[in-house]
Amino acid sequence: MARLPRLSVAGLPHLVLQRAHGRQPFALDDDDRRNYLHALGEAALAQGVDIHGYALTDTEVLLLGTPKSDDSLGRMMQALGRRYVNAFNRRHGRAGTLWEGRFRNTILEGEHFFLACLRHVELAPQHAGLTLDPATYRWSSAGHHVGRHRDPLIRDHPVYWTLGNTPFEREHAYRMWLEQGESDTERTRLRVSASQGWALGSDPFIAALATTAGRPTRPRARGRPRKSVPI
Repeated sequence: MARLPRLSVAGLPHLVLQRAHGRQPFALDDDDRRNYLHALGEAALAQGVDIHGYALTDTEVLLLGTPKSDDSLGRMMQALGRRYVNAFNRRHGRAGTLWEGRFRNTILEGEHFFLACLRHVELAPQHAGLTLDPATYRWSSAGHHVGRHRDPLIRDHPVYWTLGNTPFEREHAYRMWLEQGESDTERTRLRVSASQGWALGSDPFIAALATTAGRPTRPRARGRPRKSVPI
């Protein structure tokens, strides 16, 4: 089966998943993690992608961002990969790729799915067994969104601003949202959508996106098509 073209549309938020090759660590220490985030910030600025959220686990990276042009996301990930992998290989005396094929991503309708995707990203370290409290995890954007510190990498999405009229109100509301957690069903849906490239949104949003993208944006229904009934 032919691989579908990547979904990427300017001005819409995208959920990105990148896995390390062979599920091996892509960062061996905190210096590697700092180098990754520094390279991400420079690539995002240069290629025109607003980063709204991120999380680094041992074996994968999750990002939430909005590209300013249709090819901004791909160019950002390409630039990030070149810079970080080269620096990692030099530092650790190794060669070859760090990543399991190309990165995966999906587009989401911000009004309905942005906060769920942001929570999904920032809960990833907890699901990976790296922290008990996602808000205190150093290598994600959760601390920024709950008001523990300001993260210069983050450009808050307009949907985040709807959580309150003041920074305190937004941070408190988001902390409550994060602490609610996500259901297994929600987590699976977001993970599968990112892995397989299926859009997240209302029926009108997905239909319009399919026209814009020129490719399917949701999986086809299983089974044979229904036969028309003669009138």
